[in-house]
Amino acid sequence: MSLTDHLVRLSTPTPYTEAIHHTFLRAAGDSTLDNTLLSLWLSQDRIYAAHAYPRFIGALIASIPFRKSDGLKSSREAHNQRVLKTLTYALENVIREVGFFVDTAEKWGLDLEGWRERKGTRDYVAEMVSISGNRALNDGLVFLWAMERVYLDAWTFVLRELQQSAVERATSDSPAATFADNWSSPEFIKFVDDLADLVNASDIEWARAEEIWMRVVELEKDFWPSAGEEIQMRI
Repeated sequence: MSLTDHLVRLSTPTPYTEAIHHTFLRAAGDSTLDNTLLSLWLSQDRIYAAHAYPRFIGALIASIPFRKSDGLKSSREAHNQRVLKTLTYALENVIREVGFFVDTAEKWGLDLEGWRERKGTRDYVAEMVSISGNRALNDGLVFLWAMERVYLDAWTFVLRELQQSAVERATSDSPAATFADNWSSPEFIKFVDDLADLVNASDIEWARAEEIWMRVVELEKDFWPSAGEEIQMRI
């Protein structure tokens, strides 16, 4: 069994289902999600994508251990080039996603401004700074894969629920469907698979990877807002 398969099957203090079947996601899947709560979430995800994520990826790129002693055709050089290519793609993709957030918000009348930063957002950003700041590339790759894997599983769940919903079959175009399509697309699946390949090719200790995975699951669960926060978090 690969490391990433092991992590997804791992029993964690915060059950994985709480991160990928959160009440926010269930509401998105049955078309009952309030647009104001969705606006709050999107405002927080934009903080993550527009500010925290680029700094995180930049720090990982800077920590790639290129060595003059590595031959051009060495396995280490090939691995490092794969890491660089994947991280560069991640950076380019998040720039696209920030624009996607703005376009989707305008289309559906979602308000990205006038919100306080949630504790779940602050905690997530702080952990990204901590992980990338230790300059341990393998830690960063596990963390990055874990973040993206949770999003893939969460929004794939939403898409599956929408497809089974009679309401959604009648009105297939919705903001929730737009986000679900984005984070369950073949392109996104390939990106997550590429990250998994890099993690599985690393020499990180499984115990350390488990620690990182468990923390990401906890952070992801807390990142989804709950009903009522759309009132509390207004500036």
